[in-house]
Amino acid sequence: MNQIQSLLNDCLIRTKHVEHAAIIKLKDNSVWESTVGFNLQPQNALILSSAFFKNLLQVRREGLYFQEKHYKCVRADAYSIYLKNEDRGLIAVKTDSYILVATYSEGMYPSVCVEAIEKLADYFREKEN
Repeated sequence: MNQIQSLLNDCLIRTKHVEHAAIIKLKDNSVWESTVGFNLQPQNALILSSAFFKNLLQVRREGLYFQEKHYKCVRADAYSIYLKNEDRGLIAVKTDSYILVATYSEGMYPSVCVEAIEKLADYFREKEN
């Protein structure tokens, strides 16, 4: 397991309120790393990047179709997008260089998932400066 995958596991998965996580490089919209079992396809990485840079208002109004599910928008601003689909959710947080993605499922606390991914994003923001 490499250092970035260890970081995802230690900071996110071990909370037991993050089901899957990934990091997308904004430079080329590629998936840099993801947790075991999270097969984030290139088109989904592009969807999330476009959500932040081109379609933020549309995401707020209509939600987002991601990995064959429609998610309703709970929050969307220049740095964070929180989405919900019944008992599942998707959190995406943007830094200058990356989009960090986390999912949660039934029985997990969305607030813990949000806190964990936002803290990891803060860590990356500090490293970028």
